[in-house]
Amino acid sequence: MLTHLHISDFTLVDTLDLELQPGLTTVTGETGAGKSITLDALALALGDRADADKVRPGAKKADIHASFCLKALPFARKQLEEQDLDQGDECILRRVVTSEGRSRAYINGHTVTLQQLRSFGESLIDIHSQHEHQSLLKTSTHRRLLDDFGGNENLVKQVKAAFNQWHTANQTLEQVRNNSEEINARFQLLRYQVEELDQLDLQEGELEALEEEQKTLANSEEIQQGCQQVSALCSDDEQGLSAALHQAIHILSKLPGKSKHLEEAESLFRSASIHVEEAQREIDHHTDSIEDDASRLPEVETRLTAIYDIARKHRIQPEELIALHQSLADELASLRSGDDQLEALEQEAAQAKAEFDTYAAKLSEKRAQAAKKLSTQVNKKLKQLAMENALFDISLPAATTKPNRHGNEEVEFLISTHPGQAPKALSKIASGGELSRISLAIQVVTAQTSTIPTMVFDEVDVGIGGPTGDIVGQLLRELGEKGQVICVTHLAQVASKAHQHLYVSKSVSKKDVKSDVSYLSQEQKIAELARMMGGDTASAQSLAHAKEMLEQAVPAS
Repeated sequence: MLTHLHISDFTLVDTLDLELQPGLTTVTGETGAGKSITLDALALALGDRADADKVRPGAKKADIHASFCLKALPFARKQLEEQDLDQGDECILRRVVTSEGRSRAYINGHTVTLQQLRSFGESLIDIHSQHEHQSLLKTSTHRRLLDDFGGNENLVKQVKAAFNQWHTANQTLEQVRNNSEEINARFQLLRYQVEELDQLDLQEGELEALEEEQKTLANSEEIQQGCQQVSALCSDDEQGLSAALHQAIHILSKLPGKSKHLEEAESLFRSASIHVEEAQREIDHHTDSIEDDASRLPEVETRLTAIYDIARKHRIQPEELIALHQSLADELASLRSGDDQLEALEQEAAQAKAEFDTYAAKLSEKRAQAAKKLSTQVNKKLKQLAMENALFDISLPAATTKPNRHGNEEVEFLISTHPGQAPKALSKIASGGELSRISLAIQVVTAQTSTIPTMVFDEVDVGIGGPTGDIVGQLLRELGEKGQVICVTHLAQVASKAHQHLYVSKSVSKKDVKSDVSYLSQEQKIAELARMMGGDTASAQSLAHAKEMLEQAVPAS
């Protein structure tokens, strides 16, 4: 709900602060006083086009603040939270226009784009006039009003969710379909590479062991000769190391009265004899194994060649083959052939489309029922508003693009204002005054389901008077009982129904022209109603007539 409007240096307004309340607020004043200035300023704060001539002559800039209470508007709070603009239950929209024509927009003190300002403003206020952003001329508004009226909110969400699921599946399907040849080629290559590495079956640590064995086998002849020489040195019966050590041990063991040094020497010789024998056994074992493995060298070299060749093919080091094998196997496991993917995705897309069709068909049925009911009720209101020949209809043509995230059909409000005339789009048939009355009829009918808390009507009573004007006032008050309505009017019958009454006055001096807006007291309301009825405000009869109208319009509390 709009709670406060601050205007400074805007057209004829120097400074103006208005505290606004729920219910119906009417704006009246002499012709040319500037009744529409307040609404023009509000429209500017909501993102209307800005011109340098909107700045009051002599001022550097025009500044408009519109404050709103969002306690009952969780969807608006959520919209601000998503853009990091939320500041609790209060929201301030601000627009600054310089005398050079530059414009800046703000939401809660944060600079925003004009599109952000317009988008958010449209969820707070619906202005019914000839402004460019008039929502009733948008088919998106028609769809929203019809679905709100029909109670289709959950079904609309289900249709959108089903469409999004189908859209995602279809996009993936098209992508795979376009790339199926590449996917098949990649699948075949991976399968060949993994099979080749499976056959190689390289084990952890195997490469290092093979390389070590290959070095040993390649030098086996030289090693064999060396081992034979060392073995001979150890085992020679007359001059070998073992024989010499045994002789030394024998001599030392026979010496009488040996010192500790000689005893230690004997012990070391005995240990040396044991080590020599062990060393000889190790050499003999090695020599025997070399003789047994001599035929393995070609086998080892063939295995190493296979490993090196595959590593070169993949342009990696041989020690990286095991990791590559695992990586390619994982990719192959996750990648089905292009034909398999196409079949699975086609099934997924078909299931999503079937789910969408089910929800969309239900929504179409509900919309058709709601359209019939809404049309009937709006046409009743139009006849009350002196539009006896008007025929309101709701068109539900098939959507140009199927599937559509909004369902199987478009939604458009149509109107015929003359007998025999086929209903056409509102923008092509209705005049400004007629459009305001059509809008009023629609808003009164849909007020119980509308999510927009504030409605503004500019000259809704153009071209009407008498009993019809009284009905317009009654409908506006009825609408105000359920929310907030601001109406610029020239009819006393409408103004008399207001919960609050604003009066616009203009003062002219040698230096400039100024407009001012003030709330009227009960006595001031009576005087203003007398003026609007064309009577003499100083006449007791005119004042009595105005007082009677006010008393009849507003039930005593």
